[in-house]
Amino acid sequence: MVLLFVLMSTLPAHASSLEFSVHKLESGVPGHTILIVGGIQGDEPGGFNAASLITTQYKIKSGNIWVVPNLNFLSIIKRSRGVYGDLNRKFDELQADDPEYKTIEKIKSLILNDQVDLVLNLHDGSGFFRETYMDKLRNPNRWGQCIIADQETIEDTPFGGLADLATQAVNSLNGALLKPDHTYTFMNTRTREGNVEMAKTLSYFAIRNRKPAFGIEASKSLPTHERAYYHLTAIESFMKQLDIQFERGFTLSAAGIKHAINDNVKFALNDSRIVLDVKDARRNIRYIPMRKEGGLEFFPSNPLMAAIDTGEGYRIYYGNRRVTWLHPEYFDYDTSVDSVGITVDGVSRQVQFGDIVPVKNSFNVHPTSKLRVNVIGFTKKGFQNESGVPITKNNIQKRFSVDKSGMLYRVEFYNEEKFSGMVLVNFSEDALASGGDVRLDGKEAELVGGANDGADPLDAHGV
Repeated sequence: MVLLFVLMSTLPAHASSLEFSVHKLESGVPGHTILIVGGIQGDEPGGFNAASLITTQYKIKSGNIWVVPNLNFLSIIKRSRGVYGDLNRKFDELQADDPEYKTIEKIKSLILNDQVDLVLNLHDGSGFFRETYMDKLRNPNRWGQCIIADQETIEDTPFGGLADLATQAVNSLNGALLKPDHTYTFMNTRTREGNVEMAKTLSYFAIRNRKPAFGIEASKSLPTHERAYYHLTAIESFMKQLDIQFERGFTLSAAGIKHAINDNVKFALNDSRIVLDVKDARRNIRYIPMRKEGGLEFFPSNPLMAAIDTGEGYRIYYGNRRVTWLHPEYFDYDTSVDSVGITVDGVSRQVQFGDIVPVKNSFNVHPTSKLRVNVIGFTKKGFQNESGVPITKNNIQKRFSVDKSGMLYRVEFYNEEKFSGMVLVNFSEDALASGGDVRLDGKEAELVGGANDGADPLDAHGV
């Protein structure tokens, strides 16, 4: 199996900013363009996880989808609505000395791009919006489970029939409810009639500039994967209304989305000579061979991942989860070799550094005159070089595994005192069922934004 990832974020050794990224999924077939924004408020994971899944799991067949999955990345990591205030209230008037001024200016520029036909802003709201009071969670003052527009129409504008588009999306959602009481409703905030708070928002900025825009709200009363299900169902409705054709790499169900969110938590380091799968990572992963010079190059499998230098290693985040803490050991790097021969369950093959290799019973690294092999946690005495030795899971101490389950282990390669690369061996049944190696083969996203330019985004104690 080849895993494609779409964000390349190169971080210096002392990374000091978390920029949002733009992912342009363009079909090459003429059509309309939707801009999707997630993570404008950092405590709304349904929205930003849905946006991330669009970038990693969807293929656009006609038209275009542009995605900003992590607009307020610092607040996502901090689990905060907004570290510097509510970012979704800064689109009317904002002083140039506001820490998020550059972020606002750059997302405004993206919204105003001539190619953008429609904007979707993803949120998780409290309770369930209902037009009449039912109880404290279901009433007109709640925001969950609704499609929001600031007005009924934008005259003389393509897709300016906002109420009609929203109503079609609501009908699609109500035809695909996970439970009957998750009903969706259209909310018209009538912003230009005097709604002061909504006049400050991203969606109303778009509408003032004759760009159709909607807020999509899922209820915070639901678990994250169910919120993401509703966001994606709504997004797909708008895509169909704009004749944007697509394919997705998972089943549109609560279970399918939960698996897609939790399974794609990998990253590569330093020219992809190291790849780690950290969806079930131990709290600390020690003695990671990092380059002495040049800082950390971090290539995540999805745009919600970040590596933050704590001064004592790198905290790895996935959205608002702290995944693991990498503790480096520094080496000069040898780049003269890119692959090694390994016999896996009796089959000889060539394996690239950075591969994650499924193993059922045993593996054996082919001896070479150039490389020394170090299987981290291998217990057999008397071996300085572990090439040529058949190794099973029982030969490796579980406490040295990358994952808590004790299935994923590091095989490191050295040319004398220089680090050459790493392979992971995976003894889990899921890895065997996938049918092949996992690799990260990246293409670069456009990195823009830059709240907190010149400032340390995390305090001295981390997050």
